[in-house]
Amino acid sequence: MKIVITGSIGHISKPLSKALIANGHEVTIISSNPDRKTEIEALGAEAAIGTFEDAEFLTHTFTGADAVYTMVAAHSYMNKDLDLIGFYKQLGRNYTEAIQKSGVKRVVNLSTFGAHLPAGNGILAGAYHVEQILNTLPETVSITHMRPVSFYYNLYGYVPMIQATGKISVNYGADRMIPWVSPLDIAEAVAEEIQSGFTGRSVRYVASEELTGDETARILGQAIGRPELKWELISSEESLNQLLAVGMNPTIAAGLIEMYGALYSGLLAEDYVKNHPVVMGKIKLAEFAQEFAGAFREN
Repeated sequence: MKIVITGSIGHISKPLSKALIANGHEVTIISSNPDRKTEIEALGAEAAIGTFEDAEFLTHTFTGADAVYTMVAAHSYMNKDLDLIGFYKQLGRNYTEAIQKSGVKRVVNLSTFGAHLPAGNGILAGAYHVEQILNTLPETVSITHMRPVSFYYNLYGYVPMIQATGKISVNYGADRMIPWVSPLDIAEAVAEEIQSGFTGRSVRYVASEELTGDETARILGQAIGRPELKWELISSEESLNQLLAVGMNPTIAAGLIEMYGALYSGLLAEDYVKNHPVVMGKIKLAEFAQEFAGAFREN
């Protein structure tokens, strides 16, 4: 198969590309960074250098592909001018235009849990809009929306807080469940979907382990040599003030706090619970915690 991968050689796209290449597929990886070209080619893939904002570039790159993997590129939440939801919508339109014009018939789209909600899910409403826009494609285009849960590597953002206070203080978690996932488990699931021969429309949730915030803190604390590490539940107002204090875009900060509040209330995971993964991923938090400990010591 000829497969186009978006997301450059990031946490998911790199292991995904390696797995597909190992299985004999022709892989093209899109990156906006020309410096990535050599590394992409070293994997055995073709590099396509361009941006997601360029629908004509996407159309050209998608043409001739049997399948494409789509995702939303990361942006700095500190950018005060960023309209994050508007960016998601435009990217969804660009992908849809490129898929339709190029004739691609198989799409695996990286979405998120909480994307079943049009509102009340904070910044994840952007993923809802991408799903809905892609779903306007003709039924001849088969689409699987991958909905992974909370990424392990988001925990890196709490390293400065742990070092300064000895706690993780946020408006979710504590004694309530947080579903976690490794990007390696996401990559494996995406590879399965791309190669499955599936036709139609579907949603697939991906998770590695379900833990409370307290359990998460205990595992991380043991790994970093701070067994006293606690997960402290604070108010949404306090959590918002933390984000604003470091200079985050106020609209995005408010969206993050709403998202975490929806996770704590159970709203975010309601559809995940109803459509729980049959098999959980292989990478557990205890394994990721060793990587986390390395980053903690270096910081």
